[in-house]
Amino acid sequence: MNAILFENVSRHFGNVRAVDGVDLAVAEGEFFAMLGPSGSGKTTCLRLVAGFEQPTAGHIEIFGETAEGLPPYRRNVNTVFQDYALFPHLSILDNVAYGLMVKGVGRIERRRAAEEALAMVALPGYGARKPGQLSGGQRQRVALARALVNRPRVLLLDEPLGALDLKLREQMQEELKSLQKALGLTFIFVTHDQGEALAMADRVAVFHEGKVRQVGTPEDIYRRPKTRFVADFVGSSNVLSRVQCQRLGVDAPAASLRPESIVIGRPTDGQLGLTGIPIATSFLGPVNRVTLDCGGERIVALLAGGAPIPAMGESVTLAFGRHDLHVMEDAG
Repeated sequence: MNAILFENVSRHFGNVRAVDGVDLAVAEGEFFAMLGPSGSGKTTCLRLVAGFEQPTAGHIEIFGETAEGLPPYRRNVNTVFQDYALFPHLSILDNVAYGLMVKGVGRIERRRAAEEALAMVALPGYGARKPGQLSGGQRQRVALARALVNRPRVLLLDEPLGALDLKLREQMQEELKSLQKALGLTFIFVTHDQGEALAMADRVAVFHEGKVRQVGTPEDIYRRPKTRFVADFVGSSNVLSRVQCQRLGVDAPAASLRPESIVIGRPTDGQLGLTGIPIATSFLGPVNRVTLDCGGERIVALLAGGAPIPAMGESVTLAFGRHDLHVMEDAG
């Protein structure tokens, strides 16, 4: 069964088409990422699932039930926000139990459920503290526990890791993924961070200008982008023009070529090659980033740290596998 189904869904705010004719299906038990830049429509789609917004047109189902007009409290979903939205004057235990209190659950039962939820997110014994006494990562765990204590079938996460530093964000990515697998819940995760989406999701929907440009596994999205926007936004990619494709003997309006697929040297059997002139280099730790001018088009290569760096201004040959060149449907 689909946990969430969008059929030609739109949400307009005056003349602004925040969501424009979106078709989308999220499977039950899936970790699904909505990825895109600010204003692309991903958060509005999340709010449509939560019931905070209603569609201007189209149809939404949650586990087969029509969602249009259904208030948020009648949807078996919960949301974790980026700013956590914790009550600063309440204890951690009372913050986690708040939703159960609103539902009329008895004090003893809601305390037990809240303690179980805190243990689930690795915060046992923190119930008596206040939010101000916790770190950012701990507050994020509390917000997660508060959502999970209501036993939703779908958990909506709106850029929940955006306020954390890099190391803590990577740790929370692993914890969220492990928790989702252990619980078997459907997670819908909104982010503008490509690396985060690729690392965590079973499938990714890439949004741009209110539309879904591509849906697929992280590997599909990364290695086989359908459009120039997807190729540029998801990771770093070289987009070869029709002219460059023709030089390579490929009939296509455009093709993507990931920088890590390129080596400096003459092509061997089964490889393709381009000639370029290095114009800039950057040291990135494990790799060196080399920018080359290839017939008026810029190509970026990522060379392993031990590989020799070509001299600036001297013509070199770039080699890559034919399978590394992915023909795209849209050059725009």
